[in-house]
Amino acid sequence: MAKRVLVIGGGPGGSTAAALLAKHGQQVQLLERETFPRYKVGESLASACRVVLELSGAVAKVDAQGFPDKTGALLRWGQEEDWAIDWQALFGSNVASWQVEREDFDAILLDHAAETGVDVRQNATVREVHFGDDGRPYAATWVDGASGETHRSEFDVVIDASGRAGVLSQQHFGLRRHHEIFRNVALWGYWQGGSLLPGTPSGGLDVISHPDGWYWVIPLRKDRYSVGFVTHKTNLVERRPAHSSLEEMLLSIVNESESVRGLLSEGSFCGKARVDQDYSYVADRFCGDGYYFVGDAACFLDPLLATGVHLALYSGMLAATAILAEDRGEVEPAEATAFYETLYRNAYARLLVLVSGVYEQYKGKDSYFWLAQRMVREQSDSADPSKAAFVEIVAGFSDLRDASSPGGTTPMTGLLAEAQRAVDRVNATAPRGASSLASLRIDPSDLHDKATGLYLVTKPELGIRRGRPA
Repeated sequence: MAKRVLVIGGGPGGSTAAALLAKHGQQVQLLERETFPRYKVGESLASACRVVLELSGAVAKVDAQGFPDKTGALLRWGQEEDWAIDWQALFGSNVASWQVEREDFDAILLDHAAETGVDVRQNATVREVHFGDDGRPYAATWVDGASGETHRSEFDVVIDASGRAGVLSQQHFGLRRHHEIFRNVALWGYWQGGSLLPGTPSGGLDVISHPDGWYWVIPLRKDRYSVGFVTHKTNLVERRPAHSSLEEMLLSIVNESESVRGLLSEGSFCGKARVDQDYSYVADRFCGDGYYFVGDAACFLDPLLATGVHLALYSGMLAATAILAEDRGEVEPAEATAFYETLYRNAYARLLVLVSGVYEQYKGKDSYFWLAQRMVREQSDSADPSKAAFVEIVAGFSDLRDASSPGGTTPMTGLLAEAQRAVDRVNATAPRGASSLASLRIDPSDLHDKATGLYLVTKPELGIRRGRPA
């Protein structure tokens, strides 16, 4: 019997979860508080995003928009020589994603969800989620912003994909804990015209370090470039009084980097600067009886490795899979939520380790590659397996492989120990005014038993199977 599923939030994670569920026969309603298209930063997508969108059926619609094909990145980081992350050199010529304007990309996914049969309501704000005496959510009260009318939607399962608002994860449960040391601020704007560093993979972005943070330079459609600077909030607060506007401050910071200044020398600033607080956080749990937290509702990682949309799409796929598998009786309810909790938290923890390591600029890329090689289940047959492991994690391929392996995920105990060591190292070199990065917490009860051999399948339909451990 099909389940009634309510999805709160129409960003990439919510739209993808909704589309996958509707495509597999579930009754889905999606409530989005804004009206699309709406502006959103975060243009550079990991290559695993294409795999998930192929499953949801949206990939052809994204391709049709003419977004630049992204095949990697180039980092000019610390005292290192430039090093390129070239997906196609490591994994084959068919590996690519896109550099997108999020307002257009997100609208495509939301429209696709509606076309698959999802009841999409925009300008719809959830006021309250109602819980039964058994602690399970069963209904939501929401307001139609156009008419002002209040509505009530009942459901069997709810997906909180409400992003930083965290309708369930934060506003109801209060589960979120910030990583204080990653209280970073992003300041960015757009240039018409520009260039990329020599050796940048086709359609790739440039990431350039600065003593107080780092820059991104992302090529978009029509010779437009997204350029931003990420630094700890303390640094930006100290800089702000010296400038009459955000625009003046952004131009001044761009001018501090010979590399970035050179890339934009032939371009013109489009005239508006934006600022956002990229504060990293993680919820104490990612799901429970009758609910799942998807994307930023569960966790937010520093934007350094451009993995935010990947985590949203990946978790949206996993939530849909868990709901479908439980509905068909492939797994028990507790197994479905444990499967989701393990895989999504594992993906987050692994990326946290890499972000923490890369911020230690003085150690060099060999240390990041070594970290990565310890966190993948299988060794690459590449001529440079340590670099391949790093790229595989950043591209999202390790997460997809973990989900699809009957042998279970990367050993969580070892991964969390490595994550905590990275946390301790970062705390020891924290910027002035920053407090400690919170420890990660995973109780043994959160994790599905590896011996069950539960794994993701996509053919002939999305679900969970039980096999023998590798």
